[in-house]
Amino acid sequence: MAALIEPVPQPQIVDLRELRPRELDPLLQEETITWERTLDWDFHKSADLVRRFVDLRALNGSALVDYGTVIGYGYYVLEDQKGLIGDIYVRRDVRTPEHESRLLTAILDQMINSPQISRIESQLMMVDSMAGQDIPGARFLSTFLRNFMVLELAGAELPQGHVRYRVYVEKWMEHFQDSAAAVIAAAYAGHIDSNINDQYRSAAGARRFLFNIVQYPGCGAFFRSGSVVAIDTDGRLCGLCLASLVSTDVGHITQICVAPWVRGSGVGYELLRQSLMALRAGGCRKVSLTVTASNGEAVRLYERMGFSTQCQFSAYVWEGF
Repeated sequence: MAALIEPVPQPQIVDLRELRPRELDPLLQEETITWERTLDWDFHKSADLVRRFVDLRALNGSALVDYGTVIGYGYYVLEDQKGLIGDIYVRRDVRTPEHESRLLTAILDQMINSPQISRIESQLMMVDSMAGQDIPGARFLSTFLRNFMVLELAGAELPQGHVRYRVYVEKWMEHFQDSAAAVIAAAYAGHIDSNINDQYRSAAGARRFLFNIVQYPGCGAFFRSGSVVAIDTDGRLCGLCLASLVSTDVGHITQICVAPWVRGSGVGYELLRQSLMALRAGGCRKVSLTVTASNGEAVRLYERMGFSTQCQFSAYVWEGF
């Protein structure tokens, strides 16, 4: 008679609020190294926020625990009627589509069963092994491929372009926030990115988006010197380009858009050029940005300025459940 083969026990799904920071710490240390090695991104501040909220037992999410060791985690936040998946990370030596899918499923189940939630968004840059797999909640899911693009500043040529609409460029100031929010809402009306981030659909949502960029470290530390706006001759704000520092010598373009009435006039190029020059003057050797792959006009602009696609990731939206 053949010997019976005992099934290998599956790692357990555990509520994040049952864990203490020290139990997550080895995984967060590895994730910090991974962000630095793959994207030149300093993840320390984000990891510290995770530790702080885990210590307060105030972080919604799940962990994957194998024989007492945390091998993966993911968390989410709630914003009005929307859920945002902030992160999913599985330890490199045990990273499989199955483990990532189990974490994602556990998190989605919690959010979908929350009566106030009608939409879920995520952009999971550390999840790459689920490509081609069945994504949990597939019947409610829309997927958008995005490029992570990089420019080496040392050898970058940033010639002044021809702006065919009279504007002057100013550094970002807080009093521009309302006007900038209105421009974002107008620029993304009917745009594919408003399907990925519903904050782009209204001035009120865009104000929350701008507040998060300036105040929180999710997209790096806001770099005021490299954040600029365009003002037309009627005194109207008609474009903006915002920058952050994701490490001491690496910048990131967190937002760039122009009002519909100046689109195609070279204003976007000039704003981006001035942000890149300020980042280089501030000691940055490299700049990154993300863009939806199907946004061909924007991709061509970035490639013309010397950016190249380093990797791709997916933005996921679940709606209608």
